Amino acid sequence: MSVLGVVVGGLSVGMFKHAAFGVDPFQALMSGLDAVIPIRFGTLYVIVNLLLLVFSLIADRHKIGLATCINLFLLGYVVEFSQAQCEKLFPAPGIPTRLLLLLVGIVILSLSSALYFTADLGVSTYDAVALVWSERRTRLPFQLCRVVTDSVCVIAGMILCRLSGMDAARIFGSVGVGTVITAFCMGPLIAFFNRTVARPLLGISAEAPQE
Repeated sequence: MSVLGVVVGGLSVGMFKHAAFGVDPFQALMSGLDAVIPIRFGTLYVIVNLLLLVFSLIADRHKIGLATCINLFLLGYVVEFSQAQCEKLFPAPGIPTRLLLLLVGIVILSLSSALYFTADLGVSTYDAVALVWSERRTRLPFQLCRVVTDSVCVIAGMILCRLSGMDAARIFGSVGVGTVITAFCMGPLIAFFNRTVARPLLGISAEAPQE
């Protein structure tokens, strides 16, 4: 479930990037770094997450598990592959095609998140930052810590894109309406897929309380 969640999640991010309506906050930061650092996206993703992994291991190693390593070493290359395939299939997508890619991307990203979280083998290094900040450092609500980390990623991503000389249209392809829709829609969709797909796969009743 962890591997499937990471692979499906990577495919969805590739769709988000090709739809150019905006990606999730962490991928917005990665888009900014990708614009200014001349190495493959998959390799860059591993490097950034290794830095976050060091932070997590120092701050609270209990947040790190097998799924963290799967995410770290696999996701970036799946995103790279997915975006390349989308570019081959839809070389010059119009608005309807871009909207379809965005909507499909949101649905399968939510499904992948449900599989990944419910497998309970560790969280991604980015998720660990807000969790550690909330539980170990400040005792502030997780939602507030996540809003702050997401906001920092979005702002940093936009600044890096601008510094790279990227025009406004391309910047808002990384941070745009898709970023906002993801923020509001993913929670309910993850809960739905958790109840209907992820928990049944583990043989857990949909009505059973979550730990």
